[in-house]
Amino acid sequence: MPSSSTKRSFLRGVRTGAPFALVVIPFATVFGVVAAEAGFNIAQVIGFSVLMFAGAAQLTVVQLMSEQAPTIVVIASALAVNLRVAMYSAALASHLGAAPLWQRMFVGYLNVDQSYALSIHEYETRAGMSVSDKVAFFFGSMTLILPVWHTASFVGAVVGNAIPPEYSLEFAVPIMFLAMVGPALRTLAHVAAAFTSVTVAILLAGLPYNLWLLAAAIAGMVAGVQVEKWMEARHGTSI
Repeated sequence: MPSSSTKRSFLRGVRTGAPFALVVIPFATVFGVVAAEAGFNIAQVIGFSVLMFAGAAQLTVVQLMSEQAPTIVVIASALAVNLRVAMYSAALASHLGAAPLWQRMFVGYLNVDQSYALSIHEYETRAGMSVSDKVAFFFGSMTLILPVWHTASFVGAVVGNAIPPEYSLEFAVPIMFLAMVGPALRTLAHVAAAFTSVTVAILLAGLPYNLWLLAAAIAGMVAGVQVEKWMEARHGTSI
């Protein structure tokens, strides 16, 4: 039976993730609309959403498929967009690596921008949390977001075409990422990665098949790593 501490951590995760459950509604609805317009039927939209469960990558793949981009470009773009999840996993490993295998499997499935950003902030803010408390918070943060995402994807696929274009639901995508990324820009390496990726994306926006996305992702990661190495070397020299 879960301890009272674990229950509190779970409920705190639910409360913390609740605002993002609201924000993902237009995001997921946009995905449903785009997928339906690309020729996916409702079952395929829901299957895509459930099996992949990676909002930015889902939109990228569907858009590229609708543009009849080469398969290799579609796969490479999806991998580039989701490459950040590998870094999320590495960061979470030190906190959740001792959890049972079945829990880590679910963590892997639910390891998305929202759950990572909220959980890492919680772990760093509340020192001394047990592994079970950390897992409980992680799952709690996604308790509302997961069903809302799938439901909104379904709604988008069913009634999305009836939504007036002037409502411009796409606004939710950058707003959600800004809300998560903004508080995470705590070091020079984070800022360098963000600035580099934005700059490259703007400069290469004219590339076909959204190849600017691949270039921006790679450039941002390289810049972040290089600045972090420079900072570590400088720190070591000062000591």
